[in-house]
Amino acid sequence: MRKITLFTLIMTVVSTMLVAQMKPEDAAKIKQSNPLVQNWNTPYQTPPFDKIKTEDYKPAILYALDEAKKDVNAIIANKEKPSFENTIVALENAGSLLNRVSGVFFNINEANTSDELQKIAEDLSPELTRYGNDINMNPQLFAKVKAVYDMRDDIALTAEQRMLLDKTYKGFIKSGALLEGAQKEEFRKISEELSLVSLKYQRNNLSDQNAYSLTITDKKDLAGIPQYAIDAAKETAKERKVKGWVFTLDYPSYIPFITYADNRELRKTLWAASSKQGNNNNEFDNKENVIKIANLRLRMAQLLGYKSYAEYALTDRMAETPNKVLSFVDNLLDASMPFAKKDLQMVTDYAHSKGFVGDIQRWDWAYWSEKLKNEKYSINPEMVKPYFQLEKVREGIFKLAGKLYGLEFKENKTITKYNDDVVVYEVWDKANNKMMSVIYMDFFPRASKRSGAWMTSFREQRIETGQDVRPLIQMVCNFTKPNGKTPSLLTFEELTTFLHEFGHCLHGTLSECTYQSTSGTSVYRDFVELPSQFMENFATEKEFLDMFAVNYKTGEKMPDELVNKIKASEQYLQGYMSVRQLFLGLVDMGWNNITAPISGDVESIERKSASKAELLPIVNGSIMSTQFGHIFAGGYAAGYYGYKWAEVLDADAFSVFKEKGIFNNEVSTSFRKNILSKGGKKHPMELYKAFRGQEPTNDALLRRSGFIK
Repeated sequence: MRKITLFTLIMTVVSTMLVAQMKPEDAAKIKQSNPLVQNWNTPYQTPPFDKIKTEDYKPAILYALDEAKKDVNAIIANKEKPSFENTIVALENAGSLLNRVSGVFFNINEANTSDELQKIAEDLSPELTRYGNDINMNPQLFAKVKAVYDMRDDIALTAEQRMLLDKTYKGFIKSGALLEGAQKEEFRKISEELSLVSLKYQRNNLSDQNAYSLTITDKKDLAGIPQYAIDAAKETAKERKVKGWVFTLDYPSYIPFITYADNRELRKTLWAASSKQGNNNNEFDNKENVIKIANLRLRMAQLLGYKSYAEYALTDRMAETPNKVLSFVDNLLDASMPFAKKDLQMVTDYAHSKGFVGDIQRWDWAYWSEKLKNEKYSINPEMVKPYFQLEKVREGIFKLAGKLYGLEFKENKTITKYNDDVVVYEVWDKANNKMMSVIYMDFFPRASKRSGAWMTSFREQRIETGQDVRPLIQMVCNFTKPNGKTPSLLTFEELTTFLHEFGHCLHGTLSECTYQSTSGTSVYRDFVELPSQFMENFATEKEFLDMFAVNYKTGEKMPDELVNKIKASEQYLQGYMSVRQLFLGLVDMGWNNITAPISGDVESIERKSASKAELLPIVNGSIMSTQFGHIFAGGYAAGYYGYKWAEVLDADAFSVFKEKGIFNNEVSTSFRKNILSKGGKKHPMELYKAFRGQEPTNDALLRRSGFIK
């Protein structure tokens, strides 16, 4: 470690200033004409999507980048003694315009992209990464941050301020502030290359997914597939101007086919296409990107003195170390595997009883397990979907948030949108008559949107010049679209997805923090899934279902018998699903806990890392790594275990609601006060214990899963 001396500070004051690159006349033109950098005279200062054009993004970000550099230079040039306000808070507020503009751009690039937007992202990512490096590797700036950090015990700081200071200081360390010379330059190059390779990986995922479709022209090949999926496939065929029915790898198209199609060979064909995304040896192949990302991350971590990227990443996680993560996964795997094997045997025996011969293959699992579920519990999606009309589900979830937290949702049709599919809501706290957030809800698949479901923000909650700035939240899903015959009807799994992402929205909406770096979902990665997974628990609660679940044709309430069937099937295949989730966590750790550079076959490396969590026969060519966007492009590297970690928390937390009543005001108020409103003000375990009164145990999760009585 190199100690920063006063002489070093003096000698670097000129050389460490960040250099602006835009000509004054160009900057003036952009400021005058570009809607992204102008004041947004819109409701709640929402992005003016009706005015923003694709060609506005690049100049706006470059302009905002120069403005951000001026903000940072002002901190560097400040001759006053470093303090929490003139250094830490000033850094927190630096680049506010850049945060605003780039936040809009990168969120749109995920949800409504184009070739032009992807090219802009590739052009700008190195510039933005370089800017981040210029800040984090600036010796004078780091010296100021370190000076404040070193006197942290001698100055009066709130818990949130301590967290922000700690986060800022450690952020500099983890971003190479202590590196020198050749190592510093190498770190810069690695971080820039990582940003580009991750974008390429993500682009390949979307392109490879969109490149495939299965066209069926013989009606007999549709046998077994629900009518809603057949109708949707017909609509897709019409859109593409082809005859027959078109099925794609989009979740609402793929899942009904793989689950219900009687034609086994076609199931295998579609499954094979899905399982090989990014692994087709074509222009969208991701194998090289996977190896490159893993090795770049390793080198970055080792430059900073860590053995692996996982060790580096886990320094700000509840789990803390790779060994704790692997021990956690192994313990749950030991508890889950016996039940998973029973699940597999049960489904296999059932299939054999129906005349199936041989082993259950991966393209058979969903088909036979769903048939058994239907027979065992007399329940299937065709029975449930009529009661889960999207608009009614949304209304019910809004009512749930009202009962739990006193929130009210008002559609705002004057706020402009980035796509016609989007619906925009204001969220109000009725008790205080306070506007809490704006939520953009974007529900349906399209070629310009990546797969999956997620929540993010155009603006985080914070206090700015004494004013409470409320968040602008984006919730993105890929649900079954309405067609000419039926409205959008959700499966039970889509209902739980809605609840999950809405839980993230509540975490952002109810934030009551001072700094954006500690507000809302800005928490440890293995804690952030608690509010989302907690909400999933309501999906099987009769009191909740009774609030909205009515037949879209008749208006009749979902029968108690059907509600009871949903509840009875809650533990079905829990062993198998738990092992599947743990498998993904092992794949993640396999790539991010390496301690030496790797090369060779991606498929073999994946198999080796997660073989103990495999249940079904291996199929050559089918791998997860080339399409695992969560860990290679989505911020969950060395963190995917966090879903199971948060399951322990959410099951333990919901057990309190079950004990005292799922709508108990005292419990929900405590959950809001101690978890949802606090963001990252304190260490997550402190927040959890403030709600629960104790640390969580695995018992509630194991009991909910049916692993213990």
